[in-house]
Amino acid sequence: MTIRRQFVLDDVSRAIIEQLQEDGRRPYARIAAAVGLSEAAVRQRVQRLLDAGVMQIVGVTDPLQVGFSRQAMVGVRTSGDARAAADRIAAFGEVDYVVITAGSVDLLVEVVCEDDDQLLDVVARIRAVEGVESTETHLYLGLAKQTYAWGTRGPQGAADAGL
Repeated sequence: MTIRRQFVLDDVSRAIIEQLQEDGRRPYARIAAAVGLSEAAVRQRVQRLLDAGVMQIVGVTDPLQVGFSRQAMVGVRTSGDARAAADRIAAFGEVDYVVITAGSVDLLVEVVCEDDDQLLDVVARIRAVEGVESTETHLYLGLAKQTYAWGTRGPQGAADAGL
């Protein structure tokens, strides 16, 4: 069983994260001016957020622009412990997202492939994983929305945990 410690963000940390969600390369001096702290204080807060695993700063690519023309969400039904199948499937290089769900499927697996042949191979490999009973593949035809600007709004009146 995985137990995760939930961090409660104060308004300043939320504002720093929002600045970085808009532009992950934004200079600390510019963030400092926007949130009302010194550059050194912003640098320290960002490092604490990174060290705590609250956020990551990464470069996000557009799969279509870098040669991956086929994306799909694969619903997976399992028998037994879905976590074991999730761990095995998460190790596939073409898989970039795996969640254990409640509902008509046990796992949702996002797959990014160069073409239909590679997608067919990945789905066959998923079906061969021990515990996988069936799959249902949903091809991405278009992107209506993708955002990384979430997670900064906390519960009203939440206490400051120093982040």
